[in-house]
Amino acid sequence: MSNPFSKLAALKDSLPEGEKVAPTAAPPPIDRRFANKLVVAKSRKGRGGKTVTAIRGLEAHGEQLEAIARELKKALGCGASVEDGEVLVQGEQEKRVAAWLEAQGAKRVVIGT
Repeated sequence: MSNPFSKLAALKDSLPEGEKVAPTAAPPPIDRRFANKLVVAKSRKGRGGKTVTAIRGLEAHGEQLEAIARELKKALGCGASVEDGEVLVQGEQEKRVAAWLEAQGAKRVVIGT
């Protein structure tokens, strides 16, 4: 029995050239700051009755946390600061903060208490 592909090999040179396809772009790098589960919770304890929204679980330290707080200030138009390894946003902003974190690439954001 003859190989059916032997005839195709002979026709290969007579075929027109196909479209050149650009290689696909590599996926964007994972932002390690948002790799863990992030808990977004509101709190009033020890703040004179003022409500803040805390972000816990960030894989960042020092200047990186300060940078995240600055980005949140600009994006949400409210105050933000860093205290005890958490980013604190002024007011009841759980849903807005969670949406911003997801837009930044956070995969697991939980709104807690």
